[in-house]
Amino acid sequence: MKNHDTDINIDDLLLKRVKEKKKQLDNLRPLTKDALKKLLEDIRLRHTYHSDAIEGNTLTLQETKLVLEEGVTIGGKSLKDHIEAKNDAEAFDLMIKLVHAKKPISQDIIQQIHEIVTKGVSEESGKYRTENVRITGSKTTPPSYSKIIKLMEGFISNIRKLKLHPIKKAAFIHHELVRIHPFLDGNGRVSRLITNLYLMKQGYPPIVLKKEDRHKYYQVLQRADDGDLSPLANFIANAVHEALMYYLSSFVDDERLISLKEIAEFAPYSQEYLSLRARQGKLDAVKIENMWYSSKRAIKEYLKSLK
Repeated sequence: MKNHDTDINIDDLLLKRVKEKKKQLDNLRPLTKDALKKLLEDIRLRHTYHSDAIEGNTLTLQETKLVLEEGVTIGGKSLKDHIEAKNDAEAFDLMIKLVHAKKPISQDIIQQIHEIVTKGVSEESGKYRTENVRITGSKTTPPSYSKIIKLMEGFISNIRKLKLHPIKKAAFIHHELVRIHPFLDGNGRVSRLITNLYLMKQGYPPIVLKKEDRHKYYQVLQRADDGDLSPLANFIANAVHEALMYYLSSFVDDERLISLKEIAEFAPYSQEYLSLRARQGKLDAVKIENMWYSSKRAIKEYLKSLK
């Protein structure tokens, strides 16, 4: 697979929006501690729910919230589902600490995160696999276990050496860790956390890859298996764009997220039409828990572009 910056393409408009919002967010730093704490608590919950749900965990978002915040046991749900939720939230907390510690991504850190993610549900927590595996439904077979240490050494080296746009490198990091499949279980959850660790180290907010997008997520990973990282890079860029909108909404009044239903009350278009333009990427908007949101600034820009 080629790993030059020019080999990975991200939609120009999407990249432009990400760049503008990242600059806007950087100009607001340092962010208010209390507001940032609330943001990270919410993202921690949503990341935990969606990352686990992608892997088959059956807890709902509200049930995940009760497990994490109240220690409630949900009737009819497995012990494994409860343990996974607590583990992923704990691993998210470690990720935040590692960002503040400014430690480079290493094999030790990856194994440490895996140990937390799989504790209580795997006897191989934090350990590279010592057997060969096949991934159900995938055309690609992970490398032999005998090659893992060497491949992981190369992976860490590439994180340091590759000259890529941060979002493109995030796509490389995510796919390469999934491709190597260094652990018997938990590779997807670890990859999503390590991708976030890298993005946050570059000054981006943590992203949430959503359960509703699972089919597309697996499709772009398959395209990466076939040698094309561009679809995965665009997938991650969209998640970064959403995260930036979410962050800015808490700090800039004109960027405050408003449902398209509310916007339709003062804009000359219906909610359905605005939703269509959002899906097409023409209206700067974000979808959170199955609802589309935009901002006063975005709708003003959209209306202005039509004149």
